[in-house]
Amino acid sequence: MFRFPAVRPAVFCLAIALFSTAASAQMKIGVINVQKALSDTDELKKASADMNKKYQPRTDEMDKLQKDLESIDTQLNSGKLNQQAQADLQTQGTRKQRDFQRLQEDMQADVDRDRQAILAKMSQKMQDVITKLAEDKGLDLIVEASQTLYSKPVYDLTADATTAYNKANPAK
Repeated sequence: MFRFPAVRPAVFCLAIALFSTAASAQMKIGVINVQKALSDTDELKKASADMNKKYQPRTDEMDKLQKDLESIDTQLNSGKLNQQAQADLQTQGTRKQRDFQRLQEDMQADVDRDRQAILAKMSQKMQDVITKLAEDKGLDLIVEASQTLYSKPVYDLTADATTAYNKANPAK
């Protein structure tokens, strides 16, 4: 048979008092949608515009190749070509299709790499902003909105995080 250890009444009362004090303390909580906070920053908007400008020449080249491929397809389906001209156009079309695919894959890899580098750098900055925001507002806990089933709108600090980020990290 299990017996509870003997507990002195004074120790028991102290334990109850400590527990009730801790339980009645109010925790201050905030909720932030980090992805939205980052996407709304001036820095990310500028980085996105810079990336579009950087990759525009490759996008234009891909558009030209796509138009060339459509033209070749139209000519092949016209029925006006002899066998030799048709074979030449098919060879040219295959080459352009291969060039298009390579250009598309290379550009996608470069865009992904640049995007990851930008987001990694900005995520660390946002973490610093969130920590400072919590300290300034006297919060005990900030949770990610995507991991929260429900919260009152008053706890949402997403806009505050974006504003604080823009102030701490102005877009250049």
